[in-house]
Formats: sequence, structure tokens, C-alpha cells
Amino acid sequence: MGRSGSGSGYWQEIAGHWVLLPPRPQGIIHFLGGAFAGTTPHVSYRWLLERLAWQNFGVIATPFTVGLDHQRLATDIHRRLLRVWTSLGVSEHLPIYGLGHSMGCKLHLLLGSLWPAPRAANLFMAYNNSPLRGAIPGLANLQNAPLLDQLPLEFTPSPGATLELVRRDYGVARNLLIRFAEDTLDETPALAETLRRRFPQQLRVVNLPGTHVTPLGLEVNWSAGRAFTPMDAVGQWMKQWAYQHLYALETTLLQELAVG
Repeated sequence: MGRSGSGSGYWQEIAGHWVLLPPRPQGIIHFLGGAFAGTTPHVSYRWLLERLAWQNFGVIATPFTVGLDHQRLATDIHRRLLRVWTSLGVSEHLPIYGLGHSMGCKLHLLLGSLWPAPRAANLFMAYNNSPLRGAIPGLANLQNAPLLDQLPLEFTPSPGATLELVRRDYGVARNLLIRFAEDTLDETPALAETLRRRFPQQLRVVNLPGTHVTPLGLEVNWSAGRAFTPMDAVGQWMKQWAYQHLYALETTLLQELAVG
């Protein structure tokens, strides 16, 4: 069992997940991060996840390695998640929420479509479901290479197949979709349209300031010297600006979690 220190307690590695549990959690959040940041979610998303834990929500963050077969990846996450529930022994009466960022949103959609998922709600940040050619710059130009033409260079299920699966089988009725104003990778509108058709009464779409990487909580470290200079003033302003976006995101998530 691994341990990672934090200001709000200790992250524990349990059954292949990173877990942060307050003494008396009022709910459990299952978190899935973006394509590459998701390999170390307790580090990459530490600021946001620990803020939620300070508000008495237990956090189960599942690390994963990116591959082309997203359905197989979701199957692996599902199996691993069953093991962590047994290991934790938390009350079965606690509400469970799914929280995802970027590709993690797609994985939560697959989990909610392929298996019965007792989720009080799913909360999606900066949903992205791009095909492989759009996700990796320059790959489209390589597709004409003879060798690459013979390789299955595409995510499965495809973006269209994913939305069709959601349209047909997705079982989580309450959903929050968060878009960031300066996010060029966001594909929330397509998902919103699909979910609105399936569960029209329990969908909320929120627009917030920020970028695609705002949920990562990238810290702006700027320490003033002995003499406070104009550059120090600029640095402090940048730090406050960055954290305003994070606080807005945290507030929005906690408002949704407070619904129960």
C-alpha cells in the first residue's frame, strides 16, 4: 500500500487506486482525469481533489494508461473499481458521484452506458471526444504513409459511436457539464444535445472562465523578494487570476454535490 502526503491527510494506494478519505465522508467521488494527466491523478489534480476532500467528500482517483481501445480501458477500470469498493468498506448508503476531465468524461460515459452504475450524478469538466487525428497534432498528415494506412489508428469506440451508445444505454440521469471560455478542445455541445434528449430534466450546463487545463490547478509560484518590485506586483496578479478560475470551478462542483 503506497502513501502520498497532503495538506488534508494522506493519499493511500488501494487496489490500484489513489484514495483520500475524510473521517466521516458525506459522499464518494470517483475521479478520472485527462489522457496523460490521468496517469497520476493524485498529483496532477491534487489542488482540486484535496479541496473536495476538505469538504468531506471521499475521493477515489483511478490512474490509467492511454490506449486506442477505450472500451477495453473502461472495462479494466470497472473491474478495478469493484475491488476498491470491497477494500474500503465505506457505507453503501453514501452517494457516489463520477467526476471526469477531458478524456475522463468519455470513460465515465462508457462506464455509465456499459454497466449499471449507482451514481447520484456525473460531473464533466471540459468534455473531449476527439478522433485520434484531432487529438495528436500532425497525425492527419501522416495518415497517407503506406505503413500507417495499414494500422488501426483510431480510438474505439469512435466519437460518433460513443454518443450513440450514450443515446441508447447511458443510465446516469443527473449530469453537470462544465465548459471553459478559452478551451479550444471542448466538445460539450454535442454531449449536451445527446444528454438533453435522454434526460431533459436533469442536465445543467455551466460556462466558466478558464482553459482546458484549468482543472489541473497548475500553481503559479511567485515569491516576492526583499524589495517589492513592479514585476512582483504582476506576478501576484497572475497568481490571483489563475486561482479565481479554480475557485469558480470548485464552487460550481460543490454546489452540484450539495444537491445530494
